[in-house]
Amino acid sequence: MIHVQEIKKSFGSLEVLKGIDLHVASGEIVSIVGPSGAGKTTLLQIIGTLDRPDSGNIRIRDTEISSMEERKLAAFRNREIGFVFQFHNLLPEFTALENVCIPAFICNTPKIKAEKRAAELLDYLRLSDRMEHKPSELSGGEKQRVAVARALMNNPAVILADEPSGNLDSENQRELHQLFLKLRDEFHQTFVIVTHDTTLATLSDRVITMRDGLIVAS
Repeated sequence: MIHVQEIKKSFGSLEVLKGIDLHVASGEIVSIVGPSGAGKTTLLQIIGTLDRPDSGNIRIRDTEISSMEERKLAAFRNREIGFVFQFHNLLPEFTALENVCIPAFICNTPKIKAEKRAAELLDYLRLSDRMEHKPSELSGGEKQRVAVARALMNNPAVILADEPSGNLDSENQRELHQLFLKLRDEFHQTFVIVTHDTTLATLSDRVITMRDGLIVAS
C-alpha cells in the first residue's frame, strides 16, 4: 500500500529525516513512536503529500507521488488520503454533516450523493443525532469521530493520524482505539499513526520507533 524509499528531509542545516525506508501493507495499522524531534510528524506529512522530501521516493497504491505536480498531487491527496489530527481541525461555522462532506465537495461530488455518504458514515459512528450540530456543540470524543468520518469520506487508500488520541480523556481514547480496529477489521482500512499513546501503539499491528531522523526499530 505504502512504499517509502530513502526519504531525506532537511530544514536549513537541520537534517530531520536521514534516509527512511518503510513499507505499510494494505489493511495494516502501523504506529510510529519516538521522542519529540525524532522526525515522526515530518515523515507523516511527507507520506501525506503535505510536504515534499528533499530526495527519495514514495508510492501509494502503486502511484509514484514524489515528483507529481501540485495540481495532480492535491487531487490525489483528496482522493486517496484521509487525515485525523489531534485537534480535529473541524470548521466551526459548519455542522458535523457539512464538515464530513468537505472532501467530497472538493472533488465535485454532487451534493445529494455527498450528504448521503456523510450521513451513512455519521450513523455508523453513532452520531446520527448530532449531524446538525456545530463543533462547539460536540464533545471532544464526538469531534474526533466527526474527523474520522471526514477522513473516510472519499474511501481513501490510507488514513494518516497525528496524535489522534492526544486531546481525549481515557474513555474517549479507548473508544477511538476500538474504532480504528473496527475499521481495519470491517473495511480493511490502512492506518499510519504518529502517537505517544502507548496503549494505542500496543494495539497496532506493528510499531515503528524513530530516533534522530532514523527508524531504529520496526
